[in-house]
Amino acid sequence: GLKGVAKVCYRRGVHPQAPQQALREAPREAPREAPTETRYYICSYQPAAASLLQASRQHWGIENSLHWVLDMAFDEDRCRVRTGHADQNLAVVRHLTLNLLKQERTAKVGIKAKRKKAGWDHDYLLKVLAI
Repeated sequence: GLKGVAKVCYRRGVHPQAPQQALREAPREAPREAPTETRYYICSYQPAAASLLQASRQHWGIENSLHWVLDMAFDEDRCRVRTGHADQNLAVVRHLTLNLLKQERTAKVGIKAKRKKAGWDHDYLLKVLAI
């Protein structure tokens, strides 16, 4: 058995070329919650249980490393800009800013602190922008 996987099931769609559905049941560790958690996936092929688990972990690794940082450093989840393409434009600016702040290594602080420092200190801003 794979750690974190109790059962993996596959079901083909109605049409022969329809994607398959995968179901993953995993035990939960929280005592006050349901004993198992079920997650559903759409697959173009029938992956082995280990491949399905690895893909799931990679997805959540990306989710946790990128989106969590964007939310903590830029308060992205509270942004309510919805006019035209403004939300997409702000997302591009946030990603660009995040990449620039990650490249700057002289300040030994987090992304949020670097962002604030760049706003307060013109010389540091120029360093972040590599000018």
